[in-house]
Amino acid sequence: MKRNRLVVTSVASTITLTMALAACSSSDSDDTADGSASSGASSTPEAADITLWLAGGDTPDELRDYLKTEFAKENPGSTLTIEQQEWPDLVTSLTTALPDANNTPDVVEVGNTQSPTFTTVGAFRDLTPLYDELGGDKLLQSFVDVGKVGDKNYALPYYFGSRYMFYRADIWKKAGLTAPKTLAEFGDDVKKLKTDKQSGFAIGGQDWRNGISWIFANGGDLAKQDGDQWVSTLSDPKSVKGLEQWQDVYEGASNAPATGKDLAYWDFLNDGVDGEAPEAATIMAPGWARWSIGDMTKGDDGKEVRDGMADDSKFDIFGLPGVDGGLAPVFAGGSNIAVSAKSQHPELAENLLKIVFSPEYQQMLGKNGLGPANTDYVSSLGDDKFAKTTIDTAKVSKLTPAAPGWASVEGANVLEELFQKIAEGGDVTQLAKTYDAKITPMLNGK
Repeated sequence: MKRNRLVVTSVASTITLTMALAACSSSDSDDTADGSASSGASSTPEAADITLWLAGGDTPDELRDYLKTEFAKENPGSTLTIEQQEWPDLVTSLTTALPDANNTPDVVEVGNTQSPTFTTVGAFRDLTPLYDELGGDKLLQSFVDVGKVGDKNYALPYYFGSRYMFYRADIWKKAGLTAPKTLAEFGDDVKKLKTDKQSGFAIGGQDWRNGISWIFANGGDLAKQDGDQWVSTLSDPKSVKGLEQWQDVYEGASNAPATGKDLAYWDFLNDGVDGEAPEAATIMAPGWARWSIGDMTKGDDGKEVRDGMADDSKFDIFGLPGVDGGLAPVFAGGSNIAVSAKSQHPELAENLLKIVFSPEYQQMLGKNGLGPANTDYVSSLGDDKFAKTTIDTAKVSKLTPAAPGWASVEGANVLEELFQKIAEGGDVTQLAKTYDAKITPMLNGK
C-alpha cells in the first residue's frame, strides 16, 4: 500500500488550458437544456464505452475492477475503460484532451489543488442537479468548495488523505519526551532531538505543503478573495508569525537541505544501514506513509515489505498540535472527480459517479486507506489510532485557495522559492511582501 504522490504543473500548461477551454463551458452540452447533470434521466442512455482517467496508483486494482464490473452490470451493453494518468503529466494531458469531444475522457480524477483551474474555465459538466443524490452536505466540504463556481458544483470529492506526525517512539522516550500538546512544545522537542546525523524533525526547505500548516495554525492563510479579485496574504501578521515559527523549527531541527523537495520522509524514519540511527526522529507525511514505515517482514507474495509500524514501542504517531493545544489545521491531500463538459456520453458518466458515491464503493475506499468522500462512511477507515488520527486531522484540514490561477502558482514553483529562502535564513516579513506582489497577479490569471 505504498503511496507517493508528486503533482507537477506548469505555467505554460495553465495558460494553454485557459485558452483551449475558454469555449468549453458546460453550456455547450447538448444533453440538457443548460448542459447540467440530468438528475435522473427518463430514458436509458444508449450503450457505449466510456473512459475514466485515474491519476497515479492511489486507487487499488480491487476498486478499479469493482467499478468496471458494477458499471457493466448496471448499464447493460456499456463498458468502462480505466486509464491511468501519471500525476506529473496530468494537467498537460487534461489540457489537451478535455476540449476535444472525440478524445476527451468522460470522467476524470483531478488533484484538489488543480480543481479551480479547470472548473473556472468550464472544463467540467455542471453536477449541481446530482449533488444531493451523490451525498450533498455529507461530502467533505473543503473539497466541494474547490470544485464550485458560484453556487454550482463541477467537481466533487473523490477521496481524502490527511497528514500527521510519524515518530520514533523509542528515540523520544529515551530523550524523556512524550507527544507534545502545543505547536511551540513540538518545536522545542524536535530541536532537542537533532544531532549531526539525525533530524529531530526532517523537513526539506522547499516543502511548503507541510510548511503551510504553521501558517494555518497561527490563523493565517495563503490568499483571500477581495470582491472579484484574489489577494495573496502571506504578509498578513498571522501568516508571518507562522512562517517565522516554521523557520525556527527548520533551522533548529532539520538536517534536510534548503533545496529539499518531495523527499521520501518515510525512509528517514526507518533504521539506517548496519544498525545506524535513523535519519530522523520525526517526520510529517500523509497517513498512507504508514505502509512504508516499520520493520521488514515477509508479505503475502513472499517479498520483503515494511510491517506498517507494527512495533508501537518503536514507531508511533500524533497529530500536529495547535498553537493553544488541540490540532493544527494541516493541508489536506486527496482528489476530486468530475465529468468532462465535452463527454459524448454524459448520462453514462453520471451513472458511473453514482457507483463511485454509493455506500459500497465509499466503504471500499476506506478499507483501502483512502478517506471516503462521504463523511458518513469514515468509519470504514477502521478504529485504530491511524484511522482516528486521519479522521481527526482531516476534520480541521485546509486546502489551498480556490483561485482560478492557483495552478499557475504551483506550476511556477513560487512557494518552493519562498520557503527555500526562508529556510536559508531570509527576512520573513520582507520575503512575504515580495511574494505577495508576485502571487496576487497569478491568482487572477495575469
